[in-house]
Amino acid sequence: MANCGEFLERSAKIEQDVSLSKIERGEALIVGAGPSGMAVAACLWKLGVRSTVLERESCVASLWQQRTYDRLKLHIDKKFCELPFMSFPSQFPTFVSRSQFVEYLEEYAKRFSIQPLFCQTVESANFCEETGKWRVVAYCSMERRTKIYSGRFLVVATGENSEKFVPDLPGIERFEGIVVHSSEYKSGEEFNGKKVLVVGCGNSGMEIALDLLDKDASPSIVVRSPLHVLPREIFGLSTFFVFTFLLKIFPLRIVDRLLLLYSRLTLGDTTACGIARPKQGPLELKRKIGKTPVLDVGTMAKIRSGDIKTFPKIKRVMALQVEFEDHRVESFNAIIFATGYRSGILRWLKVFSSSSKYTLFHVF
Repeated sequence: MANCGEFLERSAKIEQDVSLSKIERGEALIVGAGPSGMAVAACLWKLGVRSTVLERESCVASLWQQRTYDRLKLHIDKKFCELPFMSFPSQFPTFVSRSQFVEYLEEYAKRFSIQPLFCQTVESANFCEETGKWRVVAYCSMERRTKIYSGRFLVVATGENSEKFVPDLPGIERFEGIVVHSSEYKSGEEFNGKKVLVVGCGNSGMEIALDLLDKDASPSIVVRSPLHVLPREIFGLSTFFVFTFLLKIFPLRIVDRLLLLYSRLTLGDTTACGIARPKQGPLELKRKIGKTPVLDVGTMAKIRSGDIKTFPKIKRVMALQVEFEDHRVESFNAIIFATGYRSGILRWLKVFSSSSKYTLFHVF
């Protein structure tokens, strides 16, 4: 196979250039030491299958440890967030905090002898039919050299949150205030007394706006498209638990109607607050395009009271002002992009032939 031969030639050159003494081998190669990667490693460990876990950062669950804000909690009942073979401690609350989740994940790694190779940035992953194995080229920043790993199976566990996404807003380069992505945001304390515009109203954007208000900032939030906002709890039970139970009894569309009815009763008419709802129900939308509804943690009450303002899409950004599509112009001291992340898999995952009988798993 010509492409595979070219790859082997390139790999040989890499080995020569960096003086590799050997190729590291494992039955399974797992890229990513987040919750999904560790769960797969633990399951393989239980089956007696040796795996090698490659992690770009210097710790497990780097997204949770390095790129999340202080007040973050799981928005889903802890019983639905447990990894295989290990429950959360009974004393943990229903909605686990960021620090508790990190503690749990670190203990999980210890219990199942998961020892990731840290600071390994994967540059390419190719399946070679001649050898029947995956070959992964990674740069180790600690040792400042390139390494090659080989295995029968490749598990991509980098999730969909590996690289931050910042939209290109007209005039953003002229803004004289603070501009940060939500991955760099830790607490509203540094924005005390400032007028802050949060771009994006997903779960992170809504909670960051609430955190800013709690720390005496003046937050506003950009609602770029229709979305569903649901209460985090229904009659004291996790919303996720409730709709999971209801789906066992009723069709999806009936469950959607029940969720929207309860949301209207508890959160009011979100459209009146500048947040239009999509025509499709929250579960139907999640099933069709993967868009997750926002689980409210108190932000909607502050939007209704006017403490948090809502704005439509941004038309342009000026020195210390922002003009919106409804022609309103407002002054701000800072802009926080809560616009999510993108997967970086396609930059390094190279599949030469769609007919190749390789074993690749992608987990989230």
